[in-house]
Amino acid sequence: MTDDQRRERGKDLMRQVYGWDFDPNQPFEVQTVDHLFGEVWDQGSLSVRDRRLLLIGMAAGSGLEDVAALQLEAALTKGELQVDDLRYLVVFLAHYAGWPRAAKLNSEVEALIGRHERSAAAAEDDLP
Repeated sequence: MTDDQRRERGKDLMRQVYGWDFDPNQPFEVQTVDHLFGEVWDQGSLSVRDRRLLLIGMAAGSGLEDVAALQLEAALTKGELQVDDLRYLVVFLAHYAGWPRAAKLNSEVEALIGRHERSAAAAEDDLP
């Protein structure tokens, strides 16, 4: 695979994972797009949803609730997970990552759900 192909594949996978269009400029951004998404996320047969669930579990278990919340928000936005799934994941992860970490994640999840519900209500208000 050429560098240009890897870059385009990385950008495509970032769109699939986050729904973002992203043009990297800084060295860390280039590595994120070209290597992490253009190679690592492009390996194997796991779906984006499968990989996302692995990342959520790892992030929650490591105390990186903000990283887990970013993935949960993307999953909710992209329709990979529903509100009830997010709440279930918090309870499930509490048993493996610990109650204090799950409590922090729960705060992130409830804030995310609140934003999601307000956004949906605003979209309904804009309908003719």
